[in-house]
Amino acid sequence: MKKIQIITLFPEMFAGVLGSSMLWKAQDRDIVRYEYINLRDFGLGPRKQVDDAPYGGGDGMLLKPEPLVAAIEQARKNDPTTLVLLPTPRGKVYKQSDAKELAASDNGLIIICPRYEGYDERVTAYIDRQYCVGSYILTGGELPAMTIIDSVVRLLPGVLGGEMSAEIESFQQDDENIEFPQFTRPEDFRGQRVPEVLLNGHHAEIAKWRAQNAHKPTA
Repeated sequence: MKKIQIITLFPEMFAGVLGSSMLWKAQDRDIVRYEYINLRDFGLGPRKQVDDAPYGGGDGMLLKPEPLVAAIEQARKNDPTTLVLLPTPRGKVYKQSDAKELAASDNGLIIICPRYEGYDERVTAYIDRQYCVGSYILTGGELPAMTIIDSVVRLLPGVLGGEMSAEIESFQQDDENIEFPQFTRPEDFRGQRVPEVLLNGHHAEIAKWRAQNAHKPTA
């Protein structure tokens, strides 16, 4: 069983995503276990402070190192072999090959969800991997964490229905072709017909058509 621990100020955000569909089934089948670590529990003082103004000035607040590192250390005690992941714009661009590597690894995962204007840089000394899920700005790390979790869990053995389901999808080799167009019934929808080659049952011709019509990745 793969254990995934999530360090966040908003654990309630994950309920709908991890409690639905394949992500819920994976946990129900004891393939994965999700655990939430509320960063506020490690806050300082009577107000459980987790953020402070940056040295040198600037807008916004940063996550303080003491609470975040304490939360990481607690998570490591729960699973000493785990990898600590930090979603951040400065990280390596997250690709399918990363998802496959994380899914195949025997390590558990700790995923940190940054907030505010970021985090004290000294926290990165406690991080194993930094990933960027796209060139855009979000209000926190919860959505990138969900993206990483979804991409990893669906690759764990026993989660998807078909044995080869995960191997015939888009981005299996990162920058190779994206999935080919697919169709289902009816054969004719408002004048748009299913390509005849997909109806003839000739598997070699179908495979050739799919290879020719697989879309290239966007720039």
